[in-house]
Amino acid sequence: MSFVLHVDGERWRAGHDRFVAEHPGIVPVIKGNGYGFGRDLLCAEAARLDVPMVAVGAYAEVPGALAAFGGDVLVMEPYRAAIHAGLPELADRRVVHTVTTETDLSSLRGLLDDARVVIEGLTSMNRYGTPVVDVAQLAGAADAVGVTLHLPLGTGHVEEISRFIAAVPGERTWFVSHVSAAELSTLAERFPEHEFRPRIGTDLWYADKGSYEVRAHVLDVRPVTKGTRVGYRQRAIAAGHLVVVSGGTSHGVAMESPSSAATPRSRAIAVAEGVLEAAHRVRSPFTVSEVMPRFAEPPHMQCSLLVLPEGVAPPQVGDEVPVRMRLTTTTPDAVVVS
Repeated sequence: MSFVLHVDGERWRAGHDRFVAEHPGIVPVIKGNGYGFGRDLLCAEAARLDVPMVAVGAYAEVPGALAAFGGDVLVMEPYRAAIHAGLPELADRRVVHTVTTETDLSSLRGLLDDARVVIEGLTSMNRYGTPVVDVAQLAGAADAVGVTLHLPLGTGHVEEISRFIAAVPGERTWFVSHVSAAELSTLAERFPEHEFRPRIGTDLWYADKGSYEVRAHVLDVRPVTKGTRVGYRQRAIAAGHLVVVSGGTSHGVAMESPSSAATPRSRAIAVAEGVLEAAHRVRSPFTVSEVMPRFAEPPHMQCSLLVLPEGVAPPQVGDEVPVRMRLTTTTPDAVVVS
């Protein structure tokens, strides 16, 4: 069985080329599951794009990035002496560390006196960082490469970033996350003597959404009558065809992140989906014979059982069917780049 991410390499890379050209100073973010493509592939793509720096999410991702990419590696996870002091990759001069406290800066410099660092400011995200009133002092003590700001999703960040810049007038390089192209343009006009380096992952790697597709194999097909019981839980299903496809929880099928449900519409959708789930009527992400059939039961580890309605022509064993999933939660068996 196979659950494969197929990529049109030429089209995928052309999308990256356009995006990088439109975002000068970009720092590609390569973290987690590599946005579904795998971190090594994205490191190779960053090298092809000839960018001087990539960003990773955590120190656990640093060794792979150093091996697969020849430039600098910015770690977005903050250095914490209690957690990271014993890591061997701290000594590599290509690593740029994120620091938020004087205690951690002292620890890092005690291990490597010329460690390169950026200072993270505490933004309205309220995740971690140095309060705006303390950034200048810490940045000066660290002789920092720059200041980094991780903003909430959406727009409206120019004034918040401007307050940080006013508080740290001596810092010329600013790494920013979740700042739109229009906001970057406004900042460049307002602060022409500063360099703004956007850290971008999702919008870069998914620049051309039509250049990739997850596909699963059809493993088995059989006609069923109404009331036939199937699966681990022996649920009765409607008449039609039972279709077994590759792809289950180990691939991320039906393993979604929590919904924000920020609007009345999104809350209504969440309620409706909850009702359908309670009634065992959850629509699958697989498209089979031009319909998205329901799960017969929750996905298994490496395959899923689907109920194709009566009257819909069944597929053949060995057919490939597309799967609509968030790639950030997808772990394919293979990534095939044409």
